[in-house]
Amino acid sequence: MKKFLIVGLGNIGEKYDDTRHNIGFKLLDNLAGNENVSFESDKLGAVTSFRFKGRTFVLLKPSTFMNLSGKAVKYWMTKEKIPLENVLVICDDLNIPFGTIRLKAKGSAGGHNGLKDIQDKLQTQQYPRFRFGVSDAFSKGRQVDYVLGKWTKDEQSQLIERLEKGAELIKSFGTAGLRNTMNNFNGQ
Repeated sequence: MKKFLIVGLGNIGEKYDDTRHNIGFKLLDNLAGNENVSFESDKLGAVTSFRFKGRTFVLLKPSTFMNLSGKAVKYWMTKEKIPLENVLVICDDLNIPFGTIRLKAKGSAGGHNGLKDIQDKLQTQQYPRFRFGVSDAFSKGRQVDYVLGKWTKDEQSQLIERLEKGAELIKSFGTAGLRNTMNNFNGQ
């Protein structure tokens, strides 16, 4: 039985719900809803799992806050005995147009503090990540306000389809593999 750890990055607490920075949580909530599973609070995060085509997908929403996500990722990788290549980290990306999805096999943190902490705790940049574009539609010096800001009405209306596309990408990652999924989904 192949197992995959899917980590959605975000911040816990009501004030962060529906913010751009919490797209990782939002994507996992959507996928869990599609699979009729519910998150339970556990050590260092909210966790659930489901089976699909002979694979087990463990979904994790770290409760450590974005900038300390690495501790939760490392803990759940060890607990569930999931190898690094079967881990997928989902985060927001300011350098990609809104709603565009990009899957990468590895890479730098690119200024993302959640990725920076994961890289630090795992001692490598060699882990798959799913970047969801939130665009860079903010004025100089307003980056923090923008990523911690709520989605616009226009963005919210487009999110429904984008969340479904994200769920397809996650399941493809576990069943078709990283390369095939990159070829089929990147840029969409």
